[in-house]
Amino acid sequence: MSADLVPDDLWERVAPLLPGRPVRRLRYPGRLPVDDRAALRAIVYVLCKGVSWRDVPTGQLGCSGVTAWRRLRDWTEAGVWPRIHQVLLTELRAAGLLDMDDAAIDASHVRALKGGRSRTGIKAPSTIHNRSTSATGRRAQHL
Repeated sequence: MSADLVPDDLWERVAPLLPGRPVRRLRYPGRLPVDDRAALRAIVYVLCKGVSWRDVPTGQLGCSGVTAWRRLRDWTEAGVWPRIHQVLLTELRAAGLLDMDDAAIDASHVRALKGGRSRTGIKAPSTIHNRSTSATGRRAQHL
């Protein structure tokens, strides 16, 4: 199972883009850090299976869910994911395997704070000042 999540060819592309690990202290070095590939394997497992971080099978993947989450956080802060995305997209384009005819853009998570414009170009009216009558006949109170 774990070999399929991060194949060798993917790892060869991703490994150079990951930030280096800090050098361990000589005195009181602490625990050995988990291998980056094992952490990536656990991250991919969570993304593919849709399980929570606590449900990561540590024995099979070589990394606990908490460690994988921390590594994901660190890599996100270091800007690793946009670099990986760019490298993989460039390779797909060069190989002719990227078909943009099937691309979809979803902006449903973007809020329109000040309303939007209709197809005619007229600004849509805001509904925040409109008070509606509730089911009990009283006017709805806005906070």
